[in-house]
Formats: sequence, C-alpha cells, structure tokens
Amino acid sequence: MASADNSSSERVDTPTSEGAMATADTPEDGLTRSVFRNGCYENPWPTWKDIHISNVLKFVLEKSNSNVPKKEVLDKELPVLKPDFSKFDKSPDTGVCTMWVGHATVLVQFDGVTVLTDPIFSNRCSPTQWFFGNKRYRKPPCTVEDLPKVDAVVISHNHYDHLDYNSVVALNKKFGDSLCWYVPLGLKQWMVSTGCKNVQELDWWQEVEHHAADGETVKFVCTPCQHWSKRTPTDDFKTLWGSWSVIGPRHRFFFGGDTGYCEVFKQIGHKYGPFSLAAIPIGAYEPRWFMHPQHVNPKESVQIHEDIQSRMSVGIHWGTFTLTNEPYLEPREKLKEELKEKSLDPAEFITLRHGEVTVLGKDEYLSVD
Repeated sequence: MASADNSSSERVDTPTSEGAMATADTPEDGLTRSVFRNGCYENPWPTWKDIHISNVLKFVLEKSNSNVPKKEVLDKELPVLKPDFSKFDKSPDTGVCTMWVGHATVLVQFDGVTVLTDPIFSNRCSPTQWFFGNKRYRKPPCTVEDLPKVDAVVISHNHYDHLDYNSVVALNKKFGDSLCWYVPLGLKQWMVSTGCKNVQELDWWQEVEHHAADGETVKFVCTPCQHWSKRTPTDDFKTLWGSWSVIGPRHRFFFGGDTGYCEVFKQIGHKYGPFSLAAIPIGAYEPRWFMHPQHVNPKESVQIHEDIQSRMSVGIHWGTFTLTNEPYLEPREKLKEELKEKSLDPAEFITLRHGEVTVLGKDEYLSVD
C-alpha cells in the first residue's frame, strides 16, 4: 500500500536502524537533516538545551495540578461530546473532516484517506494503567472500537502520552493488516513487537506514497521538529522524533506532534505549504525555564501556524492530562490573545471540544493544486 522515496536525503557514515544512515544537518538544499551520533539522535538547532536529571527533579518537585476543577465544572467548561461518526462515511468534497479525541490524538479524513495521530485512549499516559503516571481528567469521547475505518496512523515519538501500548494493540485488533503505521526512525521494531504489520519507518524529509482505497495517492512525509525520545531508563534519544505532513491531491494536513519552537517550520512551510489544516500543540508549556526547548507555548504555536503557511489550524496537546503547571484552560485563552495580538482572524486557529466532529478548511482557496 505504500512505497518509500529516499531521494530527498543526503547520507553520512553513521548507521541507524535497519541499515539506514544518519544525515548531515547542513545539506545544499537548505533542509535541516536528522543527526545520529554515538548511538543517539540529536537536535541540530541552537534553540535546544539538553535535559539534565537535576532539572527534571526540580520540575517534578515544583509541579502543580494546573487548578483542574471537579467534574461538574469540567463538564461545562470543557465538555466531552459524543462523536457523530456519520460525517466520516465519505471524504468531504472540500475541506478536512476533523475530530479531536484529546491531547495529541486527532482523527482526520480528506482526499480518500482517514488518518489517526498519536492515538492514546488509555486512562493514564504511563507504563502502567493502575497506579502510576498522569491520569486523564477528560475521558476520551469514544473507544477504539467505536472508530470508523482508519487507513493510517502517524506516530510522532515514543513518549507515553503519544505512543500508548494499549491503544496500539486495540487498533491492531480492530483493523488488522489493513492499517498502515508511519513512524520515525528506530520505532519499527517496537511497533512490530506489539503486532503491527504494515510499518513504514521514515527519516526526516523522507516521503512514502499511500494508495487509498478509492484510487487516490496521498504522500506521507516525516518532517522535523525539536523534541526528544525516551521510553525506558536507558533509551534516551535512541529513536527519532518528528512531525508529519500528509499531502493529498487537493488538501494538505500538518501534524505537529510534540515540539519546541525552532527555525525548521519555515522550511516545512516553504517545501510543503500551504496546508489546508494543521494540528499544532498549544499546551504543556510551563514552567518555561524547563519546557521551552521541548514544548511550544501559544505564542510560538501561532508562529508555527504562520511559518508552515497553514490556512487553518486546530490546537492540540492540552485539556486532557495534567503534564505541566499552566492553568488547564490557559492554552485556549492565551491562543485567542496571541491571535488578537497579531491581528489574525480568530477563525484561523481554533480549538475543538473533545469528540467534536467538523469539516475545516471548506473554502475553495484552501485546496492545494
């Protein structure tokens, strides 16, 4: 169902997973490449700062509960809707059918393909679901069993709030071999170990053609972002992380995954923009002394929106888990403030309610030739 195009990569002599080679960070085409050195991937931007255990401990000791209220208040301020999956029966003629499941999990459908991003339907983002790890304060609006047909899943990186074992197993059980998985370098082995069959492992800027059931061809591209990877005490930076650009014949979708701000988003916009719709993280950003390199705040989220030339964006990575210290509704409110500060139309960059299904980017000018 998919074929890879490696022509955009320039390689150097450091091996990565499955015989691929790491890439230099200053090629002639101006695209920032992944760097794999001494068995680990690196962030090649000056905006990155290494994460030290002392800072992690300081953050954990300072962590607040983000003032999350009781369920009765949450039901009014951040309601969870029952999804109307009938809207996914057929790709819209124009625009992207979109549902926010919660956190970084979004279901989108356009140009004959239905894509799920960083699926987490579990109660906790943790190695265990019983007593340890961050617990949801807003439940998912549906189960994996409730989902309509999903053609492809994109994974941004291996942190537990973005790569959830139980959700992967449930998706495999429901959709079987027909489901395609697109992951950054180094993650294929883990995916296969959980039962995934059709797994494409990609480097930054590597492209894969996905052939939809209706005959359309949609291109999946692993694009860069500034983050890191870790799943066990000893595997820091052993696998790559990334954003995703999904390029259809009429529409283009960008998924930001998890990222700090860096210059690479201008490169993505120049090479693949404009995007019909982008899912951009807006939450989990305080305190800035610790989170700045790895998580954008709403001001930086709006800058990404502009850098990638997104016609319309939806805010993700907020309102689901208490991961950091900002008040739980602040990402939504700060996003509105930043759009006003830049004199941008508030309809350009919105948030959805959990389970809300809508078609975004319906105007004719959003389509990409």
